Amino acid sequence: MQKILLSVLFLMFAAFAANAQVATQQQPVNPNAPEISFDKLVHDYGTIVQGSDGGCEFKFTNTGKEPLILSKPITSCGCTTSSWPQEPILPGKSDVIKVNYNTNNIGPVNKTVTVNSNGKTATVRLTIKGTVVAKPATTTPEKPNEQGATPVSK
Repeated sequence: MQKILLSVLFLMFAAFAANAQVATQQQPVNPNAPEISFDKLVHDYGTIVQGSDGGCEFKFTNTGKEPLILSKPITSCGCTTSSWPQEPILPGKSDVIKVNYNTNNIGPVNKTVTVNSNGKTATVRLTIKGTVVAKPATTTPEKPNEQGATPVSK
């Protein structure tokens, strides 16, 4: 009885293992699939002042033979936002993904924006980096008090 039970368990294990191997085989790549090609993958702000404009653009082109469809880009934190074209990008056409970093926090910046598409390269990671420095202190010049001046009341 034990031999039969062990034999049945072994056959079930073998069947599951064979099925799992078939399921993990990769699908053939469509030779006409769209392909996303970026002009740059990293935007370096360099040193920027706190509160300044943290916007930048990543230009891309569909170098494939079918329309390219993008999903909502995923930012690495809440201090970074993005906007992307929501309509398909035809072969040979270009567009931009706009990224905006909130420059209110002082310190180094190293954030990513993950772009997912139906292209041959399904996931592309864009990077923004730089350093945010404090605003220079502003001083108001003192106006000398004019002797004999009388305040005007309204």
